[in-house]
Amino acid sequence: MLEPIKMDFIPVNPRRIIDGGKKIPVLSFFTGGGFLDLGFELAGFKIVWTNECSLVFKEMYEYGMTAWRRSSGVDAIAKISDCRSIEEIPADDIIKKAFPHGRPPLFGAIGGPPCPDFARGGKNRGDKGNHGVLSKIYVDRICEIKPDFFVFENVSGLLRTKKHRAFLDELEAQLEENGYSLDLKILSALEFGVPQDRERLIFIGIMQNLLEASLSRVLGEKERRWFPFPECPEYKDAKTRFNWPAVEPPGKIPEKPTGIPDELMVYSILDGCDPPSKQPNGLEVFKPYSDKFATVCEGDDRRKSFKRLHRYRYSPTACYGHNEVHLHPWENRRLTVREAMRIQGIPDSYPLLPEKSLTAKYALIGNGVPVPLAYRVAVSLYEFLQKVLNKECSLRS
Repeated sequence: MLEPIKMDFIPVNPRRIIDGGKKIPVLSFFTGGGFLDLGFELAGFKIVWTNECSLVFKEMYEYGMTAWRRSSGVDAIAKISDCRSIEEIPADDIIKKAFPHGRPPLFGAIGGPPCPDFARGGKNRGDKGNHGVLSKIYVDRICEIKPDFFVFENVSGLLRTKKHRAFLDELEAQLEENGYSLDLKILSALEFGVPQDRERLIFIGIMQNLLEASLSRVLGEKERRWFPFPECPEYKDAKTRFNWPAVEPPGKIPEKPTGIPDELMVYSILDGCDPPSKQPNGLEVFKPYSDKFATVCEGDDRRKSFKRLHRYRYSPTACYGHNEVHLHPWENRRLTVREAMRIQGIPDSYPLLPEKSLTAKYALIGNGVPVPLAYRVAVSLYEFLQKVLNKECSLRS
């Protein structure tokens, strides 16, 4: 086996975490494992309020996020602020809990409402589904709380599927009526150095008065493409740009292709001098129970379940529920918890509680945003907001 690179997806400046500079406070909705939060904390934001109604996810978030913060030199215990469903939390409760000394001059909200009702592989119930309705409630809370900016993360189907797009149009109209300028784009984790084919819709809003002060002009009605969404030129169009290897016959060890960045191939995080088996949760895995573990060819990921990864290719979208099983490229087993976490770009310094069920752990991982993608979006937003603040300061002086 060739020596893989050490897993280091996020080129973070640790001083940003340790001394903080001017940290921008953020409310975190649908917190889950906090992988969106991780990206934002790395970029210079401060998570001041969190919401997760699953008690199992709550405990795993608090354990893992606290350990990660301490490993980064920050002695701040992570806690879920409110365990009620977003449907049950009045806007006033959120503001009082997050800002007991009064609203700050600038703050934001981030969240990824549950997405199965908009996903192509889901039941396609849209905004009428039990999960889909939460997207409307998230927008309602934004309009009630009126943060200076927000991030709404979801599956690409919310934009690309006709009937879901109509619902998204309604959300956009509501937010614009409440003073927000909006921009949105589908971003691929693969194009940010993550060895995973995972697209996410990133929907950003900033209060019009802030935005227009920065741009020195009034945006046109429904104007888009004003936000500088992040790009990594070295990975642009990675899915079609590189000559990815095909399915390998049983028993054959594939040759490593040339011209593809190592970090986009799963072998770079599954083996070598820093094996996942030596990290927290590195040996946690379901025991094999089916003949399929030995018969599926390397790289055969065409079926709904029992998709075997190719060592020199990216992973399919991380989705590890009862209906979808992803197999290790060269071992006859499922991916371990830590291997799945690495495919999501989650740092090894973020552990999951050993005593929690494997089912809960895989669900937490599969529900999250790849941390490097979250980080890149957060950096772009942080730098954009700094320009807004600097422009405001210069106008005042």
